[in-house]
Amino acid sequence: MMKPQPDSSRAKFAVGRLVEYLKDDHSGSPAGGDSVPRRLIGVLEGTGIGPEVISAALQVLAAIEQVLDLKFEVQHGRIISEQAVSPCGKWLSEEVTAFCADIFNRGGAILNGPCGGRYVYDLRRRFDLFCKFVPTRPSPELLCASRIRSEFLLGVDILIVRDNTGGVYQGQWGDRAANKGRLAEHSFSYSEPEVRRIVEVAARAAANRRGDLHVIVKEGGIPTVSALWADTGKAVVRQYGIEAKFLNIDLAAYELIQNPKRFDVIVAPNLFGDVIADLGGVLTASRGVTFSGNFNPQGHGVYQTNHGCAHDLAGRDIANPAGQILSLAMMLRESFGLFEAAALIETSLAQVWRKGLRTADLAEPGCAIVGTKAMADKVAEQVLRSAQA
Repeated sequence: MMKPQPDSSRAKFAVGRLVEYLKDDHSGSPAGGDSVPRRLIGVLEGTGIGPEVISAALQVLAAIEQVLDLKFEVQHGRIISEQAVSPCGKWLSEEVTAFCADIFNRGGAILNGPCGGRYVYDLRRRFDLFCKFVPTRPSPELLCASRIRSEFLLGVDILIVRDNTGGVYQGQWGDRAANKGRLAEHSFSYSEPEVRRIVEVAARAAANRRGDLHVIVKEGGIPTVSALWADTGKAVVRQYGIEAKFLNIDLAAYELIQNPKRFDVIVAPNLFGDVIADLGGVLTASRGVTFSGNFNPQGHGVYQTNHGCAHDLAGRDIANPAGQILSLAMMLRESFGLFEAAALIETSLAQVWRKGLRTADLAEPGCAIVGTKAMADKVAEQVLRSAQA
């Protein structure tokens, strides 16, 4: 049977596992010591375009099972959407919490479709999914589809490491009547241990890449929080023989578009990391291509796209499934150590793009526009074709 290798332009995606940087010694499998992790996938479809892009990813997974003689146990969880809030009053229901806990306890991982509201924030808090990895590397096949000239994108290879469980998104808020109308209040904080653990992950990654780490702050806007991130960053990087650079979020956003090649690893607080990751979608030509993995200290992972539910696209067969398919590839590599399977998915998707088949968000002259289902069909067919070559 063919052992597909990623082409040289994408080879770095297949080197090592990011989840290893969660641990000091980089040893063992992420969720099960030295044992082979169970190939158990919990699926939460989400809302909006979620069911469509999840279906596309599972179609590609079925092709992988066929050509690489693998077998996955796929279990579907309860609904996570606006409709799920009404019965229990919470975005993260007890049923979904129990489902995720069971998947993690049995050594599996979660493939999550887009879902709005408080769901993702509550899920991250509940399972301490403190670390979000967002690989941001423009595909050579899509350079001409980008709004940025291709010469500024060649060689861009950025890893965004985002805190998930502190800061503004995990603060306290309220709404009350005041003398001059409604008063909305919001408070948040960061502790030194919270900052240290995410900066340590980023520093380990940087030490194993190009040794370049940028820490995102806002010195004048949030001075005490920024000082904590800066002081902690300086202390942490000394252990790894690298130097941290500190950038205010506004300049970092500008530089990410104007001069993306300057970045290697970026570590950021929750809100700033969200902004930076979305800007990364400009570099990759579309938010529809973006993907990420969210991890707790034990290495349990939830894999998702970096885009929203896109309710306006739902049911129209026009959503780009690439981000969800790439999140599946990330899962296979990070949670199950299946490098060959992950590389086959990535190269098959790239080959489909190279043939000029695109969803509407990646349109460029000379390309044929296909829908969500057709794109999934083409990627799955390419997986089968590559294995027979």
